[in-house]
Amino acid sequence: MGSKRSMLTLDRLKELIEDGTIDTVLVAITDMQGRLQGKRCAAEYFLNEVVPNATEACNYLLAVDVDMNTVDGYEMSSWERGYGDFVLRPDFDTLRLVPWQEGTALVLADIEWVEGGAVPVSPRQILRKQLDRLAERGLEAYVGTELEFIVFDDTYEAAWDKAYHGLRPSNQYNVDYSMLGTARLEPLLRRIRNDMTGAGLYVESAKGECNPGQHEIAFKYDRALATCDNHGIYKNGAKEIAALEGKSLTFMAKYNEREGNSCHIHLSLRTTEGEPAFAGDGPGGFSPLMEHFLAGQLAGLRELTYFLAPNINSYKRFVPGSFAPTTVAWGSDNRTCALRVVGHGQSLRFENRVPGGDVNPYLAVAALIAAGLHGVDNELPLEPELSGNAYAAGESGEKPTVPTTLRESATLLGESELARAAFGDDVIDHYLNAARIELSAYEAAVTDWERIRGFERL
Repeated sequence: MGSKRSMLTLDRLKELIEDGTIDTVLVAITDMQGRLQGKRCAAEYFLNEVVPNATEACNYLLAVDVDMNTVDGYEMSSWERGYGDFVLRPDFDTLRLVPWQEGTALVLADIEWVEGGAVPVSPRQILRKQLDRLAERGLEAYVGTELEFIVFDDTYEAAWDKAYHGLRPSNQYNVDYSMLGTARLEPLLRRIRNDMTGAGLYVESAKGECNPGQHEIAFKYDRALATCDNHGIYKNGAKEIAALEGKSLTFMAKYNEREGNSCHIHLSLRTTEGEPAFAGDGPGGFSPLMEHFLAGQLAGLRELTYFLAPNINSYKRFVPGSFAPTTVAWGSDNRTCALRVVGHGQSLRFENRVPGGDVNPYLAVAALIAAGLHGVDNELPLEPELSGNAYAAGESGEKPTVPTTLRESATLLGESELARAAFGDDVIDHYLNAARIELSAYEAAVTDWERIRGFERL
């Protein structure tokens, strides 16, 4: 089953359940942190109860911190409201096999209130709203996400016991594009590639990266919602497969002082008839739509950075000369810019280089669409591309820079008229509370850095 791409219809799932191939169906949502959460359902129960009626889960799943602690400040879920349920409505277009788990299938769900209606702060619903805005204009978004990760020879349990100190990366040196270096890890990389193929993803390639133990597996672009669904399944699955192989891997944006884990996002638009909407007769082969959409990216990037870099650690990536962007600028095939334009004709697209491996893809892609439509609706002119070193342009003050802290990003988001118009006050206030919770937790923590600097010498 893992040798070919395998999405399932309900009829095919029923056959696999009847012949004993499938005995478990996972019903999952994506939470604010970009993680899969949900239930493992017995297959017969799934067919008899979940398919016709959906299922439910506690609404605190969209109102907790990364440790799953209930926290204050969320209007939709609290002790005062009783922490009730919401409905998980399966999207059967996402039904697929899970080859790395025996007898298991998976379906992603949209979140609804028990009394009816979508939950607007759900990441998948936030993206759906922006896709609907595109559809009103006869447009559809195609997206690719490029996730990097670092692999360690330690198990997740051993890493936890070591407090993540002294872990052994699976490569000891820079294996960027190295066939020898990737061969050392090929059993794991091959299993991830093949099992993701068996889960319905279209694998393109795998390559080594710069940080010891760092690798990237690339997948073919797809419609925006499908790409974001696959992104979450891949992250969850890669961790599960690493654990089965006695290893661990991390997608955190900045594991150490070397190169961070990026998640570059490529986006292009097509008409609903399938014609490329970015290609045209303007400079660089751009259409007016492309010029306005890209101008919107520049105009909205700083105030929407929170949706691209949602954690304290996210901002540690933004180091000049590190291939992570620090300057709000665009350039043709220029990896020093936050926005890199690549391809031509049908393949013309832009790459946003700001997100790290910790990004929630639904929120990030929704932000890119919102920024682009801001540019289109206001017919924003596109500034000239930046040639040369964008890091220098940011450091000199010639160009604005990407926010450097979570606090700065949250402030910009809270003040953003663009964001509130595109997403609604309820969504923005919900995620501002998430930022507040993270900042409070971080500022209360005493770190190793503080102990090393201050235990004896201060």
